[in-house]
This record gives sequence, C-alpha cells and structure tokens, in this order.
Amino acid sequence: MERLYLYDTTLRDGQQTQGVQFSTPEKQRIAKMLDELGVDYIEGGWPGANPTDSAFFEDAPATRATLTAFGMTKRAGVSAENDDVLAAVLNARTPAVCLVGKTHDFHVSTALGISLEENLENISRSVAHLVAEGREALFDAEHFFDGWKADRDYALKCVHAALEAGARWVVLCDTNGGTLPVEIGRIVEDVIASGAPGDRLGIHTHNDTANAVAGSLAAVDAGVRQIQGTLNGLGERCGNANLITLIPTLLLKEPYASLYETGVAKEALVNLVPVSRMLDDILNRVPVKQAPYVGASAFAHKAGLHASAILKDPSTYEHIDPALVGNERIIPMSNQAGQSNLRRRLAETGLEVEKGDPALAEILRVVKEREDSGYTYDSAQASFELLARRVLDQLPAFFDIDRYRVSIERRRNAMGDIVTVSEAVVSTIIDGEKILSVSESLDEAGNDRGPVNALWKALAKDLGAYQGLIGDMRLVDFKVRITQGGTEAVTRVIIDSEDGEGHRWSTVGVSANIVDASFEALVDAVRWKLLHGQAARAAAE
Repeated sequence: MERLYLYDTTLRDGQQTQGVQFSTPEKQRIAKMLDELGVDYIEGGWPGANPTDSAFFEDAPATRATLTAFGMTKRAGVSAENDDVLAAVLNARTPAVCLVGKTHDFHVSTALGISLEENLENISRSVAHLVAEGREALFDAEHFFDGWKADRDYALKCVHAALEAGARWVVLCDTNGGTLPVEIGRIVEDVIASGAPGDRLGIHTHNDTANAVAGSLAAVDAGVRQIQGTLNGLGERCGNANLITLIPTLLLKEPYASLYETGVAKEALVNLVPVSRMLDDILNRVPVKQAPYVGASAFAHKAGLHASAILKDPSTYEHIDPALVGNERIIPMSNQAGQSNLRRRLAETGLEVEKGDPALAEILRVVKEREDSGYTYDSAQASFELLARRVLDQLPAFFDIDRYRVSIERRRNAMGDIVTVSEAVVSTIIDGEKILSVSESLDEAGNDRGPVNALWKALAKDLGAYQGLIGDMRLVDFKVRITQGGTEAVTRVIIDSEDGEGHRWSTVGVSANIVDASFEALVDAVRWKLLHGQAARAAAE
C-alpha cells in the first residue's frame, strides 16, 4: 500500500474563515485533537504575522505530527539570509516550514511587480535556505491551476525550481477554488509527466464550487501523495477541503482503502464525530446536520419505506455503518411515519413494542395530531421519546411545573446606556414539595442573555434529588419558527442540548407565545436528561 500524507491547515486557513479567531489556548487544544486523530502535519500558523500565532509557536505543544510554520518566499532584492519575514518563520524552530509563492505569471507581474525570472529566483533561494537550515521544506504553489491554464510552461518552471532547490513537497494550490475535479486530474498528470514525482506533490483545494473533496481525490488518482485540508472544511470564502470528509473516504471507500494507508488508524475514525463537534463547540457554532459522515442527519431515515428496509438490513440505505465514524442511525418521527418506522424508532430508544400493539396506532395518532398544530418530531427526537413514553405509561414523573413567570425590564443604567434584564420565577413540585427558584438573565460579565436563559437558570437551580443529574447539561442552540401565519400563527421553538459526555438531544415546544414555547422545549430537555441520567446511574450501580 502506498502512503498518503495528511496535512492539516485548520490553525491557519481555518482562521481565515469569516467570524473565526482562535485564541492561543484554543489553537493548542485543536493541535492536540489533530495529533490524537493521526494527521501527519499540523500547520500552526504564520509566526510574526500576528500575536496569537507567535504565542502559539513560543509555547508549541509536543506532537507526534510534524509541526509546521507557514510563511512566504523571500522578497525580491533581499537575500534569503537577510529577509526578516523569512527569519521570523525560521525562528519558530519547527521541523518543517511551508512557504507560499506565486506560480501564476499574472500575479507575479501584477501583485508582486517583479519579473518572472526574479520570482523563480525567490522560490529557489528561499527553499534552498530552508534546506540549509535543516528544515523540511514545503512550497505552496499559489494559484497553480490558474497559472497552468494561463502559462503552462512558467507554472511548471516554478514547480521544478522548488523541487530542484530541495523541497520535500510542492503543493499544487487551487487558490481561487474554480478548477473542477476533471481538470485537476488532467493537470496533475501533466505535472508528473513533466518530471515532478507524485510522491513529492501535494494538493490544496478550496470549496468555491463545492468540489474541494472531489478535487483532492482526483489529484490523488492522478498521483499526488499529500492532501491538505481543514477540520469541518473551515477556510476563506467557501472553505477548504474538509478532512473530516476526506479521511473516512480514504479509509473506507474503494479504491482508496485498498491502495493507500494514512497516519489515521481505522480504529480512530470513531473520534471523527467528537472532533468535528468539539471544533464547533470551540467556535460556538451549531454543527451542520447534513455534514457527510458526522452530521446528525447523515444517517437519518425519515420515509417509512426507507425505515422498513433499514429494519431488515441497514445497508439498503446506508453507505457505511455509522458507528465506524462515531455517529448513529436516527429514525425520525413525523406524520409521514408508518408502523415499521415507529417500531424502529421506539426500539432505538429502548422501547420494545410488539407489532400490532394498539399503542402504536395511538402514538402515531398523537404525533400526527400534534404536528397538525405546529409540532415537529423529525428534528426533535427527545420530545418524541417523551411523548411515546407518556402514551406507553413509561415516563417517570420527576417533577411538575406549578407555574412560572418572566419579567423583562428595559431601562437606562448609571452610564445612561439602555440595558435590558430578564427575571424568571419557576415553581416546581417534586415529591409533593413545592420549590420556588428565581434567577435573572445576566451572565458573569453582566450581559443580558434573555428571558429563556433566565428560565433555564431558574429551572436548573433546584430540582431536589435530581439536581446532580443535570449538572453537566447546557443549551447549545435555539431555533424559532413561526408556523401557519396570519392571526392563526403560532411559534415553534427547538432547543438543542448537550451534556458533558457529548450526548446531544433536541426538544420542541409550540405556543402562540414565544417564551411559553421555549419553556415547553426547555422542560422536555430537562426531563429527557433526567430520564437518561437516571438510567445511566442505575446501570453504573
């Protein structure tokens, strides 16, 4: 089997994503995740370009992967030994250094304003300097594919200049993201035919045509042996090639699984979902449900016909076993569901109901009736489980809500600024005892987090004997939709929750009042957590 090398650029390219700015501790945490996953190279950033990147390299984590600093080739008119930007990159003391340089004649003359020969000299001298300093040298051939189309001979001269100077890898970059996979494969074949060894070539694609992963695979088919990408496809504009998609494809799909090996062990694939979601958690982003392999909907089967077939053999509608990548199968419930779908979904929640049991028809009736009034259960699995358990009389009481109240105040503070603050009072009944909890919506920094936050804090403040079961629970997403419209409009709220073990669940609430709908979804979230927390505790004991 041939070796494919995985080069992660999340800590640099990922930081170019609009709205993303990693702190130094976050970069260190991500580097550890990448190293544990098994990538071969971790590009830590551009030392000297910003304080965060410089601080990362000053306290760089010890990694099995080759830690790499990123920079640019030397400036024209300055020797490589005296270029201060190049010196800052070398001073990061990483075993490998990746330098970006122009390979498109238009960019050389327009962006750099130098001659084509001067640019070739900059590439050659810079790479040679890295090698002389004992570093593994990589050259990112920026705008290579556009450059090849504009002036094939010059683009190839840039590649060979880097190789002849001692570059371990020359990475062919589709910087604008507009080159289609079939073109990438054809151009890579031409590069190799020109005398550039495939085992010294890499591919770096952008996702502007949603083809970054396909383009990377086309380059591998054509002969490159290094793939660059980012976790969750982070990157400028539409992002970079998504390693979370590429890695399982390389390890599980033919012909790649039989032809190549990577630094990622097949057993490590179960960490893909946790790694993907941990990155989203660091970024305070909602995970993309339709993400291949790792999305919450990647193995969701809504249609009754599909669910019936899945019950007989999962391979009928699944391209892999979801457990291989740390994911799980979901049979959503909706008013399209049949009894096969329903029984499968119930079985996955631990509820075994015999075929023909009248309870099945009753559960379907309630689901359809409630969806007619605005509820949805295909995206609120936890609420569906609670509904089914109520019909089956298998839901512990836990607590009852006696009443709740929310007040919202808008005023000027001592500085004359307009501020808002919400206060919630929740009265619960637990084992016959009434408990009154009060909380406001201000966070530790004094910022208002709204009435739903106040309700959550009040509800979670004191649940008596059950308090210990919700200590690691938190709300991670809040979605609102107005259904029906006009004077009959009602509000649907879906809340996504998560606990310390990485479990995520979704609950739904519906009301003409957005706060009331939110509170219903919130109460369901807590009840589901108590149900499963109690079961987990009993199993442990």
